Amino acid sequence: MTRGKRYLTLSKLVDRTSPYDPAQAIELVQKTAGAKFDETVEIHIRLGVDSRHADQQVRGAVVLPHGTGRVVRVLVFAKGPKADEAAAAGADYVGAEDLVAKITGENWFEFDVVVATPDMMGIVGRLGKILGPKGLMPNPKAGTVTMDVTRAIAEIKAGKIEYRLDKTNIIHCPIGKVSFGQDKLMENFTTLMDAVVKAKPAAAKGQYLRSVTLSSTMGPGIKVNPARLMG
Repeated sequence: MTRGKRYLTLSKLVDRTSPYDPAQAIELVQKTAGAKFDETVEIHIRLGVDSRHADQQVRGAVVLPHGTGRVVRVLVFAKGPKADEAAAAGADYVGAEDLVAKITGENWFEFDVVVATPDMMGIVGRLGKILGPKGLMPNPKAGTVTMDVTRAIAEIKAGKIEYRLDKTNIIHCPIGKVSFGQDKLMENFTTLMDAVVKAKPAAAKGQYLRSVTLSSTMGPGIKVNPARLMG
């Protein structure tokens, strides 16, 4: 992969041979974000687990104290009073079979998070092969299958994010924008890392946090010392 001159210049600010303390890493992420837009700060956490085993799954959700800096569009599958409640709570889209038809028939994905009441999961299940690979399938562990749609929508709009392992046992999450500044990014970083550490499966053996890397959208990866994060 060919890198531009700007990227190569910024990369020289980063010492690839040794990991940084979290505060130093966040400061470097801000220094190496040189794009003309407000870049997203992302975290990539490689865990010492095997996601092929059910007892080593790591998945959950956490509300970042300062949000992610982006507007999140929420789709809610609900009927009757719960549909009215969802609309009143600020859901961007509310429906049932009509939304299933729109997604399958029009390849429509103008939403970022899907919430469903438990009674709707039979209908939502038809979308499993479509929503699943995109990480959009509602899940009780993430708080997106619930009767309390008002609370779910409020938390998502306030900055709730879901963390989950990909097939290579890595969690990828946004923790804010470069413009947030050091303190807010640090609080978001700490909140997410605390949740991931607490979610350590009992079946996990050996080193749990294998590597933690921070980067901005267009910037180089900056390694964080995982030993500083296990408390």
